[in-house]
Amino acid sequence: MGELVDFFFRSRNFILFVLLEVLSFYFIISSNNYWSATYFNTSNRYAAQVLAWSNTVNEYTNLRQVNAELAQENELLNNRLTQLLQNRPPAPAMYQADSVFADRFKFTVAKVVNNTTQLANNYITIDKGTDDGIHPGMGVISPTGVVGKVKICNQHFSIITSILHSEYLISSQLVKAGEIGSAKWDGVDPNLIKLEDIPSHKPVSKGDSVVTSGFNLTFPPGILVGRVRSVGIQPNQTFHDITLDLATNFSNLAFVYVVENRLQVEQGQLEKKVENEK
Repeated sequence: MGELVDFFFRSRNFILFVLLEVLSFYFIISSNNYWSATYFNTSNRYAAQVLAWSNTVNEYTNLRQVNAELAQENELLNNRLTQLLQNRPPAPAMYQADSVFADRFKFTVAKVVNNTTQLANNYITIDKGTDDGIHPGMGVISPTGVVGKVKICNQHFSIITSILHSEYLISSQLVKAGEIGSAKWDGVDPNLIKLEDIPSHKPVSKGDSVVTSGFNLTFPPGILVGRVRSVGIQPNQTFHDITLDLATNFSNLAFVYVVENRLQVEQGQLEKKVENEK
């Protein structure tokens, strides 16, 4: 306390000067309309600027929570949309989808905690595991397209085989042409992927969308894989050389949706039984 009193005593002249300046400034503003208006306009402008900066900082710090909430909302929308599409697939009018079959896909949102894109065989780690109902073989998608397939799990984490993997194939279909082939990464550019097994005599349009076909157990049909970037025809070749722009941007992948096909095991067991009887 004595040091504080000593500080004020030693600084008394400076403190008196500041108080007189403030008092003079007050009298100028209160007695002169021009300076009063100028002061309030200036103070309001700076106050508004400070408030804008404060709001920007608050919005930025809340982005993580906003993204998590949007991911949860997309999970619900994906579940609902997929169910509606499976109830009314492109089919003859007399076809009626079985309710269990139409409701076979379930989506679970997860956060990406590790991700590689520059290796020959890339993997992704997410923060959901067996405790959350995740198991190997489940498909994984992003808000924009296909991501990969669950490879291994423990209680709290799962490793996903990325579509950016030299041995990973996805049954895919050209929307306009209706042709079915296999999407496979060539290990070069993480933004591009090849579409194989499309016959060279079939017309393929640049910009055509490529989606997951109905001939797989992992993904619902109609999930975007990419769009046709270029179509090459080599002499004496049976198939087109097709390059796609990937729908998923793996460089900024934050949240994904794990797809459970509730009938996957049942269908797989039946098909395997037929193969064993051959």
